[in-house]
Amino acid sequence: MGLPHALVLPYPAQGHVIPFMELSHCLVDHGFKITFVNTASNHERVVAAFAGKEISPGRIDLVSVPDGLEEEDGGSGITHDLVKLTEGFLKVMPPRLEELIQRSKGSSDEITCMIADQNMAWALEVARKVGVRAAAFWPASAAMLTTTLSIPKLITDGIIDSNGVPMGGKTFQFSPSMPRMNTANLAWNFLGDRGHVLFIYILNNTRSTIAAAQLIICNSFHEIEAPVFAYAPDILPVGPLRSGHRPGKLVGHFWPEDQECLTWLDRQLPGSVIYAAFGSTTIFDHRQFQALALGLQSISDRPFLWVVRPDLIGDSTDAYARGFLEGVGRRGKMVGWSPQHEVLAHPSVGCFISHCGWNSTIEGVSNGVPFLCWPFFADQFVNQGYICDVWRTGLKLVPDESGVVTREEIKLKVEEVLGDVEMKARAMSLKEIGHKSASKGGTSFENFNRFVAALKE
Repeated sequence: MGLPHALVLPYPAQGHVIPFMELSHCLVDHGFKITFVNTASNHERVVAAFAGKEISPGRIDLVSVPDGLEEEDGGSGITHDLVKLTEGFLKVMPPRLEELIQRSKGSSDEITCMIADQNMAWALEVARKVGVRAAAFWPASAAMLTTTLSIPKLITDGIIDSNGVPMGGKTFQFSPSMPRMNTANLAWNFLGDRGHVLFIYILNNTRSTIAAAQLIICNSFHEIEAPVFAYAPDILPVGPLRSGHRPGKLVGHFWPEDQECLTWLDRQLPGSVIYAAFGSTTIFDHRQFQALALGLQSISDRPFLWVVRPDLIGDSTDAYARGFLEGVGRRGKMVGWSPQHEVLAHPSVGCFISHCGWNSTIEGVSNGVPFLCWPFFADQFVNQGYICDVWRTGLKLVPDESGVVTREEIKLKVEEVLGDVEMKARAMSLKEIGHKSASKGGTSFENFNRFVAALKE
């Protein structure tokens, strides 16, 4: 009998591919072979970003399938339009996945199980149809997963209607000890009139998860969301997922990492660097971009590392305020994309200006770094609430009356968070708790072993 062989399917976005790749490395460490399925465009980006290094080390095979956007988007298959993306892959991916599994049947390399993103839970029905074990992985907070799985209850309780539209109250709470959720922060409510399409997709995924997932895991740990796991005990926290550093490790980034920034960090004093990064989809307008640049420049005694993604704003090279590049000199370093976990683990980093996506949140927590929170979308506001109000390991950046986070606000809050010794102590305590949870005898460690055993049955 060959190795247990898992087909792994992330939602086709950077914030999902990275934790799924981390999960895959952890499974390889437990004796699995992995077939990692990306859409064709994302597959090309991952391979290109990893150019010059060994592809697919450690029994991870990269496989691509169409997503239905190749012709429509001029061959790129790349879009930030969630509705278009969802409609595209639903047209073409289900039969391709079934074919991929069926082709392996009877071979020494037979696919024995599927781990699908809960955001792709329709694929669990494919797994059930072809007779392989199926599990769902949620790469965000358990609080948001509970909300997603509770959509039928939200409808029954009159919180939202059958189209996902909020009814009456702006907030809701599943139990007295759980975070209070705002209906405005439900993912589909950020898309206006088109949100109905995404809502129906999410609702269908909820039904598929309940019907076909044998286990549901998430990249969190019990201690930071204990009330949620008490309310929803079927969700197994297995995080923070870390398979360790190894030569040639495939991370799943869509852009090449700037490794030189680590050498730059080596030259900075411990706890001195402001790290600013806003994930893979955040977009700034010119006014906000310049306010951030001037805010970083105004903190004259602090070095900063700023991830200016190629598409963060039109042409970023022309977006900086006049004299900015000359003014910051060697004190500021801008990169297109960073090896973020290594950056946050570096002793020179003192705080993290973040959009509060869950990957960034859990990486910051895992490395004991205090936050300055700047959320833009959906669960990022929930994560900000955890950071600032529950764990008390960060501060909120508050926009002015025109909606801009000003240079003055940035300077004030950076100085405040870097000067807060108690906040740093709380951040370091969470780091230690997370490490214990993922180590032998910890809750996440035991949950992961349970998950592995179930997939190997």
